[in-house]
Amino acid sequence: MASTKIVLGAIFIASFYLSASLAFPPSHHEGAYPAGNGPISGLSPDYYKFTCPHADEIVVSILKKAIANEPRIAASLLRLLFHDCFVQGCDASVLLDDTEEVVSEKNAIPNKNSIRGFEVIDEIKAALEEACPHTVSCADTIALAARGS
Repeated sequence: MASTKIVLGAIFIASFYLSASLAFPPSHHEGAYPAGNGPISGLSPDYYKFTCPHADEIVVSILKKAIANEPRIAASLLRLLFHDCFVQGCDASVLLDDTEEVVSEKNAIPNKNSIRGFEVIDEIKAALEEACPHTVSCADTIALAARGS
């Protein structure tokens, strides 16, 4: 029992640090530029401020509705990010459906009936695509949803 609590505590702390690092990445640069268009290369927490200025507003508006309808969905979206990032980085692979050759992460036995929130991610992604076509990645959509949650 004690070892289970230790493992669960470690998972909680790891997910907290992961979400905090996504929400507040170490950056001391003012302003950001789309890749290749400015003096600073690499990742930037302000990237979508320039490439899709209303991204945060879109994400938050959909999250508010989803959380009002189902308060536990906020925790589920954070958990979805954790599952996506757990193996080989945050790549939105958890969103992929099965193929004839491969059982997806979404439907893998450890995740089956365990992770949820896909419909919220789909709604957010559709709204982001409408506002800023081909701009916000699926992986970033999951991260923005988790941060907003």
